[in-house]
Amino acid sequence: MSDTSLTWAARDASAMIGRQATRLRHAPGLLAMTLTAPLLMLVLFGYLFGSAIDVPGGGNYREYLVPGLLVSVSTLGIFTGTLQAVQDRQRGVMDRFRTLPMSRSAVPVGQAVAEVLLAAVGLVPLALVGLAMGWRIRDGVGHALGAIGLLLLFRLATAWIGQYLGTVVKNEEAAGQLAALTFVLPMLSNTYVPTAGMPGWLRFLAEWNPISAVVGACRDLFGNTAAAAAAHPSWPAEHPIAASLLWSALLLAVFVPLTIRRYVRDGR
Repeated sequence: MSDTSLTWAARDASAMIGRQATRLRHAPGLLAMTLTAPLLMLVLFGYLFGSAIDVPGGGNYREYLVPGLLVSVSTLGIFTGTLQAVQDRQRGVMDRFRTLPMSRSAVPVGQAVAEVLLAAVGLVPLALVGLAMGWRIRDGVGHALGAIGLLLLFRLATAWIGQYLGTVVKNEEAAGQLAALTFVLPMLSNTYVPTAGMPGWLRFLAEWNPISAVVGACRDLFGNTAAAAAAHPSWPAEHPIAASLLWSALLLAVFVPLTIRRYVRDGR
């Protein structure tokens, strides 16, 4: 691809990012849910259930919980990506985009980048409330920035998953049902409870869940490892940062070309 083509593609993707920002201003319900749902989970688990959950090593449960909820913000990319892609297709927006002289990849790329920006905004109130509730960043700014980078990378990966799902489901009702996985998948991980107390088969699934790897990496980078020790560590549990990078790269390698190919094929 020539430099001119890359410039035009970047310009088109920037226009799509602006379009997504405008879209969110007209969908306050979606924005409010994205920002408030993790806060509600933090209060619910942090105050109501926290005293009943034992953390390995006797650590602070809120230090265990907050990194997991920060990752849950990243998994919301599946929900928002799916719903918005379906809405665009059903309302004929995608068809109008295909008639314009623009890069075929600009729409999904712009929407994915907009998802990352939304996630960056959503992390702020959750982190502030977590700090007010006793969560602490213990390993310095550099490691914390690394954790934020992993969170945004994972949001990018889940945004592409969501967009692909949005190209294959039939309507908004089906998209809503499918996107419910966004809330189920963190339950099958180490987000809320340690995996050590799970039955063997369930512990295997939870520890190999990509969400668990990202959660473990964030706990390491934020310095919350005292509250995150596992009694039966798998490879992802022992190497969470490497596992997070590998999972994110694999998901992007699979879903980016699938989504773009689907978008181009549907436009023929």
